[in-house]
Amino acid sequence: MKFDHFETKIPSLGEPKVISPIQKFCMLNRYGQECEKNFVPDTDQVLVHDSLEYIENLAPGEKPIALEMAGPRSHIYFDPSKVRCAIATCGGLCPGTNDVIRAIVLELYHLYGVRHTYGVRYGFQGFIPKYGHDLVDLTPEAVANIHTFGGTVLSTSRGPQDTVEIVDALDRINIRILFLIGGDGTLRAAQEICKEIARRELRIGVIVIPKTIDNDIPLVSRSFGFDTAVEVATEAIHAAHTEAIGSPNGIGLVKLMGRFSGFIAATATLALREVNYVLIPEEDFDLDGEWGLLANLECRLKERRHALIVVAEGAGERYFTEENRERDPSGNLKPGNIGHFLQDAIRAYFKQRQIEVNLKYIDPSYLIRSRPANYNDRIYCGFLGQNAVHAGMAGKTAMLVSRWHSHYVHIPIEATMGRRKEVELDSPLWRSVLESTGQPPLKKL
Repeated sequence: MKFDHFETKIPSLGEPKVISPIQKFCMLNRYGQECEKNFVPDTDQVLVHDSLEYIENLAPGEKPIALEMAGPRSHIYFDPSKVRCAIATCGGLCPGTNDVIRAIVLELYHLYGVRHTYGVRYGFQGFIPKYGHDLVDLTPEAVANIHTFGGTVLSTSRGPQDTVEIVDALDRINIRILFLIGGDGTLRAAQEICKEIARRELRIGVIVIPKTIDNDIPLVSRSFGFDTAVEVATEAIHAAHTEAIGSPNGIGLVKLMGRFSGFIAATATLALREVNYVLIPEEDFDLDGEWGLLANLECRLKERRHALIVVAEGAGERYFTEENRERDPSGNLKPGNIGHFLQDAIRAYFKQRQIEVNLKYIDPSYLIRSRPANYNDRIYCGFLGQNAVHAGMAGKTAMLVSRWHSHYVHIPIEATMGRRKEVELDSPLWRSVLESTGQPPLKKL
């Protein structure tokens, strides 16, 4: 993924002068031996581009783009005995959200000694008085088992809310660190909240833990929940394959999440390697004509008697007009229903050619969204939550926690705005998909 130069310095509420309480816990290990305090200075950084070619092509005097390393600081900004924190979850459901909430609460309570952490119900609605949502007292006992459940114990909502009212609520209940768990819309809202906080000259930190099951936020190598999504997606693909080979001219059609990026579809395909066609938003395709999907599919059925198609929800957008698409509560244009569109098109094509086909359509989206995280995502969520707490207590703000080149890092919210991570068509990922499926070009070159 290529990036133009951007600002990587993390905004701060002020100079951290409070000695971190973590020192008290790190003096001795379990055997009574002294252990090193592994604090991370702000000068520890991770290169955005780590290729030799990039380094060699830097202009004389030009510094490479680098991200601030995440982790505990030796001095923090907030006094743990006085600080109040809040957590809100926004946007759609995603496996692992409860794990992140739990990690934040336990880290604040046990490591820093923070005794006042509140959960905000129903996303940004929870800040607005007219909705009447009460805060939830998040104690270690309250979050002890939430990681075993899917969804979010705080519930969520979509749609914009008044930024002024949100900051009014933060100031009124004396919240000093706000942890937001959400995706692209949440990042935009967080940026506006930070601007309003700065305008009022308040000392409130805003830390975002990026949540997008589609894995499409830039500078985030893998978003939490993605691993679980791929795992469940492979179950749907396997079921569709079984249906396809179980009848003459059987066709399995699986629609997976991926409004703008086809990472789930591509990765799940490689996990199972039974798929014949993968349609993603990044790669245009024709439906009709000699090079189109339907003609290719007919040839495939003549040769092998079955076929399996995986399509990301945002694929084939040129087949839908703005008039026949809806908008979500945030005002974003929803993708057309490519699954039903393909299902109808395939059936109509083969009916016209008097070829009987047995098509089975599977859309596991809500099964994926509502699942508890698998063990891999749970571990990842724990690290994200812990590093979000370290950043918040150190007085960092207007940032998100990410993993980049196997390191946890801090990224300014502004650095992610106006960008989206997509499957690169010349990448090893997509080349491997084409090699695995044997999929020909579905558009005349």
